[in-house]
Amino acid sequence: MFRAALTALTTLTTLPAFGLCAGESYLNQLPQPVQDEIAQAVEATPNNTGLIWNATKGDDTLTLVGTMHVYDARLELLRARARPAIQTADLLMVEATADEEAAMQDAFIANPDLYLINDGPTLPELLAPDVWEKVQQAAQDRGLPSFFVAKFQPWYLSLTLGIPACAMAEIAQGARGLDHMLIADAEAYDVPVQALEGWETLIDILTDGTQQEQIDLLKLGLIDAADQQALFVAMLDAYFSEQIARVWEVSQIAARELTGMSPEDAAAQMAETQDLLLDRRNQNWMPVIEAATETHDNIVIAVGAAHLPGELGLVALLNAAGWEIQPVR
Repeated sequence: MFRAALTALTTLTTLPAFGLCAGESYLNQLPQPVQDEIAQAVEATPNNTGLIWNATKGDDTLTLVGTMHVYDARLELLRARARPAIQTADLLMVEATADEEAAMQDAFIANPDLYLINDGPTLPELLAPDVWEKVQQAAQDRGLPSFFVAKFQPWYLSLTLGIPACAMAEIAQGARGLDHMLIADAEAYDVPVQALEGWETLIDILTDGTQQEQIDLLKLGLIDAADQQALFVAMLDAYFSEQIARVWEVSQIAARELTGMSPEDAAAQMAETQDLLLDRRNQNWMPVIEAATETHDNIVIAVGAAHLPGELGLVALLNAAGWEIQPVR
């Protein structure tokens, strides 16, 4: 859900592709014991359901909206549900504003070394032959020539391969997810928009550590296109049924079963991903949110849905900070 923030700067097929992100759910392909394992993990996750939450403290009101960064026509229904909160808000907070995205693009243009390997061995030399073969196939599935992705930094390629092949053309055509829909609504109602973090944050997280650690993360995205499509269908089903914790638990099973990594390595990579991309960012956002409430009374916070559930999800963190919080059904 959070990997669609960055995409490859290239021309893709113009065929309407999102309709191809359909078919059998990966969840339905799993044996019953594994489905039971997922259900138990979801049940144990605090605040495991719900896409829209209201939080109040004194005279302040927050509305949390769990977004999806990739387009789906069904998002229009969620947009309509969130629109009344946008209309009455005095601030919309998102992961990245248009200004933040523009600053990131400018930085990439000014310093291509941020995302390209321009000095030293490229990916065909850095990766084991079988891994590079998987990268080539994944790139081909997305309409990307292998010579192009050979110079991608591993972290950047991870983000690119995190987008299902069936959704790439829709993204290339400019279709955006719920967060951008809500930004457009905020602009229409003259509601200011503020980023929860600087554009450098996600890049700093993904580029921290060694190149080998980036390569280990890259392996999580090396899933057969058919399997990834089935996985994406499962995630869409979970999202639109508001079973948010299920999205993450299905991802964990996929990492274990589909990447070729050992169960131990897959679990470790997923735990690190949750810590870096979800939990720590949630904790870092809390002071930003609290500061915003000092000058605003009615705030909408639209972030990737995976940031909401869990012991360190935004719902739990706000509750621990004294906010009275309820799901909006």
